[in-house]
Amino acid sequence: FTGPRVIKQTIKEDLPKGFQTSEFNLEHGLIDMIVARQDLKEAVYKLINYLS
Repeated sequence: FTGPRVIKQTIKEDLPKGFQTSEFNLEHGLIDMIVARQDLKEAVYKLINYLS
């Protein structure tokens, strides 16, 4: 839960561009999807139906 500045100071290296953004995490497999708030209800509904 630390910010990029603290991480950079800790590891003493520059961080990749876009580090800790949703898009960066999606590209690197840390999250499965990005859903806009207005589409969230439908996305959750589809996931629950798919998994049940």
